[in-house]
Amino acid sequence: VQLQASGGGLVQAGGSLRLSCTASSPIFSDYTLSWFRQAPGEEREFVAAIRWTGTRTLYADSVKGRFVISKDNAMNTVHLQMNSLKPEDTAVYLCAAAIDWPPLEYQYWGQGTLVTVSS
Repeated sequence: VQLQASGGGLVQAGGSLRLSCTASSPIFSDYTLSWFRQAPGEEREFVAAIRWTGTRTLYADSVKGRFVISKDNAMNTVHLQMNSLKPEDTAVYLCAAAIDWPPLEYQYWGQGTLVTVSS
């Protein structure tokens, strides 16, 4: 499975962005699609996850109430709607896929998309 992330850009604090991640092949029902982020000089951190079948989601505490993960099964795409953005949300955002739920490890990673939030 190849994953392609898009939608990053420059936004002012308090603004919104919507990221998308499209898979090159069909996603199976037990798969997990997730977003991670990595800021300069920092370790990669989990942001949000969604089970491909159903409505199960997971969020990092730092984004709860601000970010929403959703999916479009027909388009093999997962979205991350980011609202009330803060400068500390600045990072490269990566999408990843795991073959189970909850995910124990991720088998597929896409290239990232840069999000920059100015103060």
